[in-house]
Amino acid sequence: MRRMEQRVLGRTGRNVSVVGLGTWQLGADWGDVADEDAITVLDAAVESGVTFFDTADVYGDGRSEQLIGRYLSERPDAGVFVATKMGRRVDQLPENYVLDNFRAWNDRSRKNLGVDTLDLVQLHCPPTAVYSSDEVFDALDTLVAEQRIAAYGVSVETCEEALTAIARPGTASVQIILNPFRLKPLEEVLPAAAEAGVGIIARVPLASGLLSGKYTKDTVFAADDHRTYNRHGEAFDQGETFSGVDFATGVEAAAEFAALARPDSTPARTALRWIIQQPGVTSVIPGARSAGQARANAAAADEPPLPGGTLEAVRDLYDRRIRAQVHGRW
Repeated sequence: MRRMEQRVLGRTGRNVSVVGLGTWQLGADWGDVADEDAITVLDAAVESGVTFFDTADVYGDGRSEQLIGRYLSERPDAGVFVATKMGRRVDQLPENYVLDNFRAWNDRSRKNLGVDTLDLVQLHCPPTAVYSSDEVFDALDTLVAEQRIAAYGVSVETCEEALTAIARPGTASVQIILNPFRLKPLEEVLPAAAEAGVGIIARVPLASGLLSGKYTKDTVFAADDHRTYNRHGEAFDQGETFSGVDFATGVEAAAEFAALARPDSTPARTALRWIIQQPGVTSVIPGARSAGQARANAAAADEPPLPGGTLEAVRDLYDRRIRAQVHGRW
């Protein structure tokens, strides 16, 4: 296995690789993925130095967790830290975020992953009111005391939700959308997290693939791919798909971004490298549908830091093409 840079994931006190693996797609929510293909992706990531998997109890109705559990039972030497999420199995009402439900969801995830104690459980983009509930965070503290979970964090949609969660003394980490098309977290969230000792997990790092530079305005995605059915927020928050950027606008901006990549790199690795070097980021979690994609994503950890001119060009691109669309919304 290759060695990759490790960073402490906030208040968990545990080291994780700067490039992790997001496993939403392994639940087949982005189109079919065979079990053996999924295992091959997990193995390729680990062999490339990845020590951090991110999943959720609703990815494929638990299939993603089960595949990770199967893989790690076969590779107990892999040394992988697994973060899962809970909360999306019920109607999104604050009153459903209670200890009894937490225990039931934890029991299911522990069974799926084949562990007694979950490394990290994140509230999965709950209603905004949940972040201000003392009862919710008391319940999370109870799960830690019962050794069902080692630590807890949150996955958020907005910067305001992130800041509210960071103020909670037990919050170990915040997962937030961050990429060259979503810069708002840089202004307040990352500095606040760094000051509080809270880890930052960057999700949707390639803007649902836009930043790979592979799509055109004529690209068609499968009907069961969220890039088709959630393009305007029909099924869940619009920011989860293309970072909330209009597809046609995103394709044009992505072509401009691709021109910033060095000749010996790729637009995707450039985007991941940009995230890795943002102060306060712990790990970035791109998804992968093939072993080749997993290896290519991991290779971003070996990229040299982007020069100041490239960083300025990213900011200029965002200000000209993206800010007006997404900044106020999130």
